[in-house]
Amino acid sequence: MFVLSGHANGQVQVFWAAQPLLDAMVAYASWRVVRISSGAQRRFWLAMGGACAAFVVGDCVQATYAFSHDDQWSTAGGTVQGVLFGIGLLAIIVVMLIHPMPGHSRRERVAFWLDATTVLVAGAVVAWCFAVGPEDADNVVTTLISGAVILTSGFAAVKLVLSGNAPMHRTAALPMIVSAAVNSCGFFLEPGADGPMPAYVYAVRLLPSFLILLGPRVQEVVARHAETTSLVPHRRKPYSLLPYGGIAVAFAAVLVVLPEGPNARLWGAMIGLGIIFALVVCRQLAAFRDNTRLIDRLDATLAELREQENRLRRQAQTDGLTGLANRTHFYDEVAAALPGRTAVLVIDLDGFKAVNDSLGHAAGDALLIGVGDKLRASVRPGDLVARLGGDEFAVLLRDCGDASATATADRILEAMTFPIAYEETVVRANASIGVACASAGDDASGLMRRADLSMYAAKHAGKGQWVS
Repeated sequence: MFVLSGHANGQVQVFWAAQPLLDAMVAYASWRVVRISSGAQRRFWLAMGGACAAFVVGDCVQATYAFSHDDQWSTAGGTVQGVLFGIGLLAIIVVMLIHPMPGHSRRERVAFWLDATTVLVAGAVVAWCFAVGPEDADNVVTTLISGAVILTSGFAAVKLVLSGNAPMHRTAALPMIVSAAVNSCGFFLEPGADGPMPAYVYAVRLLPSFLILLGPRVQEVVARHAETTSLVPHRRKPYSLLPYGGIAVAFAAVLVVLPEGPNARLWGAMIGLGIIFALVVCRQLAAFRDNTRLIDRLDATLAELREQENRLRRQAQTDGLTGLANRTHFYDEVAAALPGRTAVLVIDLDGFKAVNDSLGHAAGDALLIGVGDKLRASVRPGDLVARLGGDEFAVLLRDCGDASATATADRILEAMTFPIAYEETVVRANASIGVACASAGDDASGLMRRADLSMYAAKHAGKGQWVS
């Protein structure tokens, strides 16, 4: 291009002579990738190969035209080339946009399309501001369509890479994404030219074709050296900065054309910004709903965790059979009640082993559960009943003196005289009770030891008694 600088006709002929060869190489490389691919990945590369085949036909027609005419300077294709190029590009864009993204919910798909539309409208605003003159009404539709196609292809390629399920390796996608960016630059260079352009413009407009060729070739090399042709999904980002970048560029474009005053270009840009504003509002509303749903789910999770914590705490502090406090919890409560007017009762069942031996463990369990119920019924609401283990129970009497403690022991002994129903018979057991009231300087261990000694004294004296 630079050697032929000043000879626009020769530059255009070189431009179109290179296109069919490059298109054919891309189609062949894509076909080689198809042969080692499967599923959605295979579908993508089939579309790429088919599109390049359409490009070959259209560019051959255009190259024939270029070499049969003189005084050319524009790289724009004719009708046949334009139609075939549009068909091929549309196929590539569609297959990129419909490529499955793993784990996407309906809300995520809506967010994706809102983001995509925001970027496309932002691109249309930029195209309107910079590629269309204030009075260039004839080129408006063509410019908007071209800008939308360029931005759609670039956006779809970037979203594929970010999705975690791209049909190509990142290394293969990079030159194709760069080609979209370079294509955009070539599109905006000399947009209103009506004659020969600088050599760098022709070079920039030819470069994307070389970059696109690298994509399938790199993909083939990567796929053949990998253990599998299916790419390992990576963790996708929960958000994309592309829409915000598009919004920033669109606002910058409007600020550039603002000094021109009210005209068609400014009004079109303002309408585009209004559409972008509406899309952003919809996107934020969707985000708010997602956040509310996330907070509700978090609250439910926290409530479940609290319930599980309480359940674990209960399990750690409670006897599994009777539902009474266990030994550890009981000792902690005794320690917390001291110093104070506190009394402890230690109850040991008499005759429990005989029930177990004669009627079985199920009868023994029924007896222990029944005794627990009797103990609960015999104490005040603020007192604590515990099963220390086996057939041994204990009661913590808070704010209780000697008289109240002995009265409670009497109520327990009286309750034990009533049998406990079990299947078609009854079970019963007497109890020996040791009573100990706290005195100055007592700790939990000392108080419990005195209650134990009292219980053994009661058992030695004769079953069914209490000793204080």
